Amino acid sequence: MEFNHVPVLLEETIENLDIKEDGIYVDCTLGGAGHSSEILKRLSDKGRLIGIDQDKDALKAASERLKDYKNFTFVHDNFSNIKSILEELRIDKVDGILADLGVSSYQLDEAERGFSYMNDAPLDMRMNRDNEFSAYDVVNVYDEEKLYSVIRNYGEEKFAKRIARFIVEKRSEGPINTTFELVEIIKAAIPAKFRRQGPHPAKRTFQAIRIEVNHELQILNKTIEDAVDKLEDSGRICIITFHSLEDRIIKNKYRELQDPCICPKDIPMCVCGKKPKIKIITRKPIEASSAELEYNPRSRSAKLRVAKKINL
Repeated sequence: MEFNHVPVLLEETIENLDIKEDGIYVDCTLGGAGHSSEILKRLSDKGRLIGIDQDKDALKAASERLKDYKNFTFVHDNFSNIKSILEELRIDKVDGILADLGVSSYQLDEAERGFSYMNDAPLDMRMNRDNEFSAYDVVNVYDEEKLYSVIRNYGEEKFAKRIARFIVEKRSEGPINTTFELVEIIKAAIPAKFRRQGPHPAKRTFQAIRIEVNHELQILNKTIEDAVDKLEDSGRICIITFHSLEDRIIKNKYRELQDPCICPKDIPMCVCGKKPKIKIITRKPIEASSAELEYNPRSRSAKLRVAKKINL
């Protein structure tokens, strides 16, 4: 299957990166190289792009798509290691950093990857298939309390307790091996009148398990700090999220980096010495236009937040 992923908020992201033709840029989530190809079009021979992805299928597809560019370097790694990646490449500072935190269309549509509740496949959900830990382990090994915590906290699922209990009861009969087996358990756990409302009944639980498998939320705060530290003065960081948990983390971390002072509000001047590192460019997140929603419905939940590095 061809690695095909329609980049969301493409024009808005490229515009907000404020690309300098001789600059150095990092695409932390290379995917199908949709954003990267547009960045490279705007770079001179002196410019450079580093693309990071933990999915080897993505790297293979991107390297083929971008084969005509000489100023492109791709790295098989997790973007949480951005600081060490750039240090290994002997790059001190960069002019812009992009991260698209969504699951790619390819990962969702390729049934065997086990990301989708719409296709029957082994329980997997690993973005990096070199890792051993998978959705199978979450579903079959976690105790009921830990399962409940994952589904509630990462899926914001109000029936998390029932779903966790139903999973544990079902696996006592034998391992839960496939996505459709899990979907049927989730459906059984959610009362019928709630199954008929809103999104697919398995959507939130599958999101929660995917986040747990790939440690998606745990790495964000430190990754943003490291990314900002590697930005040149006035360099831009653009982060696209697809659910409220991610967006909340990005929003709060941006705010913290813009206003890091921890002094009591009732004292007349700052004595903690903490200085702002960024200026937030997007007071509210940028969302997909009606035109984009028509040709790419998966952009409906996308939110882009942008900040600029400042040195005081």
